[in-house]
Amino acid sequence: MAIAKITDVERILLVVPFVERVRREMERARIHRWAEVEVIRVETDAGVVGYGETIQNYTWGQVNLAERVLGRSPFELMWDDSLGAGLQMALFDAAGKLAGVPVYRLLGHKVRDWAPISFWDHDMAPEHYEREAKVAAELGYTSIKIKARPWFDVHETIKRISAATPDYFCIDADWNDFLLGVSFAVPVLRALEEEFPKIKIYEGPIRADDVAGNKLLRAQIRTATAHHYGSIPGRTAISEGYCDGFVIGGGVSRTVADGISAGMANMPFFLQMVGTGLTTTMALHLGAMLTHAQWPAVTCHELYEHNLLTRRIEVLGGHARVPEAPGLGVEIDESALAKYRVDQADFTLPRRLLKFSRACGVNVYFANDSHHTSEMWQYFSRNNQPVFERGNHTELLDDDGSPAFADLYRRTQQGPVLTRE
Repeated sequence: MAIAKITDVERILLVVPFVERVRREMERARIHRWAEVEVIRVETDAGVVGYGETIQNYTWGQVNLAERVLGRSPFELMWDDSLGAGLQMALFDAAGKLAGVPVYRLLGHKVRDWAPISFWDHDMAPEHYEREAKVAAELGYTSIKIKARPWFDVHETIKRISAATPDYFCIDADWNDFLLGVSFAVPVLRALEEEFPKIKIYEGPIRADDVAGNKLLRAQIRTATAHHYGSIPGRTAISEGYCDGFVIGGGVSRTVADGISAGMANMPFFLQMVGTGLTTTMALHLGAMLTHAQWPAVTCHELYEHNLLTRRIEVLGGHARVPEAPGLGVEIDESALAKYRVDQADFTLPRRLLKFSRACGVNVYFANDSHHTSEMWQYFSRNNQPVFERGNHTELLDDDGSPAFADLYRRTQQGPVLTRE
């Protein structure tokens, strides 16, 4: 019997905007660039077509290796993580369709029909997180993952989310190491878990490579802690017992291997695979067969204006059903591909300032870039201001055309500007 070969790989560049309610916050955090999506369309000589996607400014494996797969079978190459997220996903989709089975059957033995999934938002002000949590609950989610940042009052954020959501709703907080060390982390985390029972998991409270510190921290708090699998050698993380579970993501081979290792140690984990409906569907297939993908998977597909599928991924009680049709088991919306297709993505933003304010009246102004490579990220990670002080707030200031704004903006190009008001 002839084996189907790949005859063409099309790369389709899209800009899929975020929904309006989060647009400005995404721009403030410079995460608006995640709107750039590359959809990969793989054709075979059997007439089967597979789809995958890469979030250009986030996803692992942003590569262009289309020539490597031409004339070869999807089954031969689909486990090769070096092909990148979109192409690998498209090969699994095509292979499943050729075999007449859903992707999870290519991965292993299914252990669940419904996979846990979480709502997710990036770095927002407390009032915006409150609104997002309400949306999440209305859409069927029972949990939300938030980004805890020192430039916002995390206590106020969790207070608002807790008050705005049903009793069963849960909150997972990702600190991205901003609690710096045990002496800073313990009082903050203890206070939050004492007051807000909806908190269930703390991700990355302090640096993952501080094994002794994480073990001490874990002994001082009740709430489960998580770190990215591979931040330190997996054997060390498991044997030292320095966290309760993991965050796992990346290529399919790596994700499956890491997930099996975590399962053998009886440690739960999040699957973290950020993207539109295609990436979310791939996460569901992985969640179907990885026994310890027990914590809700993190994707951000609800934040996009369109999920690129013909149907919304329905969420019931914090779980989404794993597709049973061949391949990824979902239908791409060709009209959406046409609507959002671009020749080149442009994410130019107007001139703005970031104003960080403390309750004591001190303000710190930054140029508009709070991404993790930015001055603002480095400023707080080096403890230039108190760690997670109550009453902190940050706002995005538009250029009002005044000489005062122009002067302040000029000064921020040289570094943060402190004032007392």
